[in-house]
Amino acid sequence: MGNQRSPQLVLSLVFVFFYSTVVLAAPVTYNVVSLGAKADGKTDSTQAFLAAWTKACASVSPATIYVPAGRFYLRQLAFNGPCKNSAIIIRIDGTLVAPSDYNVLGNNWVAFSHVNGVTLSGGILDGQGSGLWACKASGKSCPNGATTLEFSNSNNIVVSGLTSLNSKMFHIVVNGCQNVKMQGVKVSADGNSPNTDGIHVQLSSGVTILNSKIRTGDDCISIGPGTTNLWIENVACGPGHGISIGSLGKDSNEAGVQNVTVKTATFTGTQNGVRIKSWGRPSNGFARNILFQHAVMVNVQNPIVIDQNYCPDNKGCPGQVSGVKISDVTYQDIHGSSATEVAVKFDCSSGNPCSRIRLENVKLTYQNQAAEASCIHAAGTSSGFVQPTSCL
Repeated sequence: MGNQRSPQLVLSLVFVFFYSTVVLAAPVTYNVVSLGAKADGKTDSTQAFLAAWTKACASVSPATIYVPAGRFYLRQLAFNGPCKNSAIIIRIDGTLVAPSDYNVLGNNWVAFSHVNGVTLSGGILDGQGSGLWACKASGKSCPNGATTLEFSNSNNIVVSGLTSLNSKMFHIVVNGCQNVKMQGVKVSADGNSPNTDGIHVQLSSGVTILNSKIRTGDDCISIGPGTTNLWIENVACGPGHGISIGSLGKDSNEAGVQNVTVKTATFTGTQNGVRIKSWGRPSNGFARNILFQHAVMVNVQNPIVIDQNYCPDNKGCPGQVSGVKISDVTYQDIHGSSATEVAVKFDCSSGNPCSRIRLENVKLTYQNQAAEASCIHAAGTSSGFVQPTSCL
């Protein structure tokens, strides 16, 4: 009897063996250089990066793809899932360099689709977009350009400490995703670079954007149809076109936007501060339960704006009204300076007036005087100190 092991001990030993062989299966690391990538900024390293992804995606253990210091020239990268594990880390100490020829990439450069549990950490993505910007400025016929980084139909994504430079078009796109966290992201492009939205979110829920600095030629953050439960906090924007919900209502059947919080943001020399815009034509879209809180405006042309008569080039809209319903929008503790006399502008739809708009503790000046407000088809309340005097 003395030599017999107790059932508990046997179970414990089995558990330890199981735990050490399965749970503690050592994470594997794939260095792109050992797979043939060259850090000289000239040699095409696309295949080495795709080989690293294939190995990491096929691994049943957590996997890391490591990109050491240096410049890596890369054509289109499509990182597709689903993968065998849901813990892939891509750790970048170097710079990924896009082709400067804007005809070779198509719609995106680095694209993840149908992945779960991917973390992108550090690194610089250099989109080399200036040639395309010049083409667009010349009035010639040019391609739209490639988004630098896109996540589509993916879940549980983290982007941390990443820098995106000079994207040809949008810098970062989150499309059809759930549970995405971006923190410490830097976006940089010329203030006159066209269509270079910093971060664009659409058809996604549970997206968080924290502690980021965005300098670009279009919206710092743009929020498209089907975005729900979006949290933006501690973001510096400028130059750029501000943080925009929309444009909404381009399509007659469109998912709405709801539960959006923009908290502790600074706008410096931007075209807009916090903006909601919709096309002036029929749609069943909506934007509701929006909170803009603790924003500082420094010489911003349109600090607070709702524009429901968006109609670029006056095509497809004249004489129509926006069907997008905008309601329950709160502006709380917004202060600073406007570069134009009208600092608060609510230009809402005659067919679907804005409702339950709230202004709380707003103080905006124009040339050291109280700025002005303009309201069309907008209803709501104001409380606390509100300047310009509310026109709701």
